[in-house]
Amino acid sequence: MKKQILTALMVAGLVVSCTKSTTKTEQVENPDGSVTTTSTTVTQEGPGVDTAKVNEAREDVKAKVDAAGNKIDNAADKAKAEINEAGKDVKAKVDAAGNKIDNAADKAKAEINAAGKDIKAGAKEVGNDVKDAAAKGAGKIEEGAKKLKEDLRK
Repeated sequence: MKKQILTALMVAGLVVSCTKSTTKTEQVENPDGSVTTTSTTVTQEGPGVDTAKVNEAREDVKAKVDAAGNKIDNAADKAKAEINEAGKDVKAKVDAAGNKIDNAADKAKAEINAAGKDIKAGAKEVGNDVKDAAAKGAGKIEEGAKKLKEDLRK
């Protein structure tokens, strides 16, 4: 649309500013032998424009508009390529950050599992120690009860 408007304005400007003038010279021989020269200049404005010049100007404008359009298209293509490249960089960085997070989560999970196993082993060991202590205590109580019984018999 912009190309058509620009072309129309350029053609209108040329039509208004172009004038065509024609000069005619006539020589007439008088009866006394002298020659009379008459020059007539006809100036025509507006619709009587030299169409060759108008067509040439129109082609020139069209070429310039096409060149400008090509520059715009090239700039748009370049910007698109740069945006795509930046998008790839961002995606790579996001993926790397995601991998770091996943690795940290896996490490934390492994450490928590190891701590849980250590706690479980410690609890089991404490349980065994309590059992052993209870068994020893019970054994001592039995011995004490036997001694008391023997002492009471005496």
